[in-house]
Amino acid sequence: MIIQHNLELGEKLRILADAAKYDVSCTSSGADRRNDGTGLGNAVSSGICHSFSADGRCISLLKILLTNECVFDCRYCLNRSSNDVLRASFTPEEVCRLTVEFYRRNYIEGLFLSSGIVKSPGYTMELLYQTVRKLRTEFHFQGYIHLKAIPGAPPELIEKAGFFADRMSINLEFPTAESLGRLAPHKSRKTILGPMRQIQLKARENKNELALRQGGPRFVPAGQSTQMIIGAAGESDYQILMTAEALYRQFAMKRVFFSAFVNVNMDSALPMVPRAPVLLREHRLYQADWLLRFYGFEAEELLSPGRPDFNMLLDPKCDWALRHLEQFPVEINRADYHTLLRVPGIGVRSAGKIVRARQYGTLTFEDLKKMRVVLKRAVYFITCGGRMMYRTRLDEDYILRNLLDPREMPPVDPDITYRQLSLFDGEGWR
Repeated sequence: MIIQHNLELGEKLRILADAAKYDVSCTSSGADRRNDGTGLGNAVSSGICHSFSADGRCISLLKILLTNECVFDCRYCLNRSSNDVLRASFTPEEVCRLTVEFYRRNYIEGLFLSSGIVKSPGYTMELLYQTVRKLRTEFHFQGYIHLKAIPGAPPELIEKAGFFADRMSINLEFPTAESLGRLAPHKSRKTILGPMRQIQLKARENKNELALRQGGPRFVPAGQSTQMIIGAAGESDYQILMTAEALYRQFAMKRVFFSAFVNVNMDSALPMVPRAPVLLREHRLYQADWLLRFYGFEAEELLSPGRPDFNMLLDPKCDWALRHLEQFPVEINRADYHTLLRVPGIGVRSAGKIVRARQYGTLTFEDLKKMRVVLKRAVYFITCGGRMMYRTRLDEDYILRNLLDPREMPPVDPDITYRQLSLFDGEGWR
């Protein structure tokens, strides 16, 4: 461990912003708070992340660690106690000044604040609490704050901090307790799941109290999120997705984030993978996560112990459809909303448009194009008025061959191009 004293604020910012880059659990805020005229900033639920919004705005967070000093020795972490890396720490006052000055210059819309564990979890959580309290009460910052809860910190500190944050998160790290114990020996499922449950229950209690008395402080109004590292411990996609589904159901999690493992330490307990993360697997998990949250799928429908990993050549929805051809073709003019959601190429918005539009007449393939149904995938699984668009066969090998090589399929319309949507576009993907 290399600790530098008397660093300039700009040098601290460089070190601690770089140290925070491996935590991905901070995309959207999900919180609305209008400025009441007494402070600085507000929070908008449309999203705060390192990306562009639908209207073209660049929206971002000041994403930093309070300190990268750490008494924990997690094998996968660059800031582990046994690593000789340059260490730095902000004071609560410095974090407040940076946040306010960055906001005034229109560089950010909020703060994402995490930390290494300095001295003890309780001592670190106290520093984080003092930082967000000072930012709200002394600097009158009313923008978005995402705060990390520290595993093993006293519950009363987490509760006090939650009244100053919009969202809190505590990283699960790995889908199994065995992997956590092997790669993060100072953490345990108890010290991670305990704060998760506390945040969930306190948020529910606070929401009920506010509904009764119409006003008062809000506890973590944007909910909580978590993150799992993918590819460091050998778990299957099935184990990861089952854990994510349990987090949504049992802890009312807003988002479960997946972070492809980046090998930053030479450690015999870690897999020898290229330094560049394998992002395709991470992408497939995010697509499956979208299916769980918005499309009515369950984890056991997408994967099983006998088939534990996703097909890297197909998105999970197409892969599921190919394995369940007995449920197709779907008649567009009769199928219910939930059945339409299971058709590759039909998203949440387009399914809604179909249900509304067919009240006024029979839909055709031309109508579906106008509704932005991705016909290059949907065409194999649907009929309009009892007819398919082309003479396609309901055969797995035939459909798979055409899905993997679109050149074999006649173009639906030479003036229309298709692309797979990202998670940040409208419906995410279809």
